[in-house]
Amino acid sequence: MQLPVQGANPFTVRRIYCVGQNYRAHALEMGSNPDRQSPFFFQKPADAIVQDGGTMPYPPRTAAFEHEVELVVALGTEASVFGYAVGLDMTRRDLQAEAKKAGRPWDMAKGFDHSAPCGMITRAAELGEMSQGAIWVRVDGEMRQSSDLSQMIWAVPDIIAELSTYVSLQPGDLIYTGTPDKVGPVQRGARLHAHVDGLTDLRVAVGT
Repeated sequence: MQLPVQGANPFTVRRIYCVGQNYRAHALEMGSNPDRQSPFFFQKPADAIVQDGGTMPYPPRTAAFEHEVELVVALGTEASVFGYAVGLDMTRRDLQAEAKKAGRPWDMAKGFDHSAPCGMITRAAELGEMSQGAIWVRVDGEMRQSSDLSQMIWAVPDIIAELSTYVSLQPGDLIYTGTPDKVGPVQRGARLHAHVDGLTDLRVAVGT
């Protein structure tokens, strides 16, 4: 799977890692205490990518298909930051709630087909460190999530350093860095518009 890069060759995606509960307000709305635990990690398959302008089929086995807008980090050599993009961590929330209750893995709630929309990558050399700036998503024109990157509990360098203690990060890896609060449902036919200051916006639709 590849993603377009502004002014450069496409980026070949190797693995997708995601950070859980990296914004205080979102951790609270999920019933966690952000002062007592660090963000944790989960994965999505590389072929779950949906590019800008694409359509996600409404997934089976769910009645609670939800959006989570995120800053995405694209890694280069030696776990350096190659670039950034806007992403959506799409979630089958009802399946996630069932898995949490039973103490089971979240794979079917998070790592399903078409669950990782991601926009065009902008190279880090053109941006510097992404530590502040607006992040938001609109659904059918309605603002749903709106926050600032400065509200992340763990900044990008800290995320990379922590994740590196679990796995060997390689060129082609993506890290979805967590979502602000006010995650919510999308319906069939919905159109999502996701934004992070300084990056190319991401627009995707949900199939009917």
